[in-house]
Amino acid sequence: MSGLAQLPAWAALAVALLLALGATVALIGALGLMRLPSFYQRIHGPALVVTLGAGAILLASMLYFTVAQSRPVVHELIIFVFILLTAPVVSMMVMRAAIYRDLRTRRPEGGATAGEVYTMPEQ
Repeated sequence: MSGLAQLPAWAALAVALLLALGATVALIGALGLMRLPSFYQRIHGPALVVTLGAGAILLASMLYFTVAQSRPVVHELIIFVFILLTAPVVSMMVMRAAIYRDLRTRRPEGGATAGEVYTMPEQ
């Protein structure tokens, strides 16, 4: 069931460009995760990969299977909408948990003091 031979040149070019864009964004996100010094800076790498990189790869998959099977394929669109809605929320919740942890242990690397973001419970 390979539709690669029947794929028109314009579709093959668009799929290749979207895959290259998604892979490039994933590489940049992985490098950011590896090279940035603190947790608060490293959290941005995976968020970038999930929203932009996975979106481009899913669009390439949707275009390929829509053209190859001569019918609309929307599974990837549903997955992309789910990722687009959940990834920022998950990143925000992980970031808030890290800030709360740093405030509880009184680590200064969080960039916030006890009164700015959260009210610290009394010990």
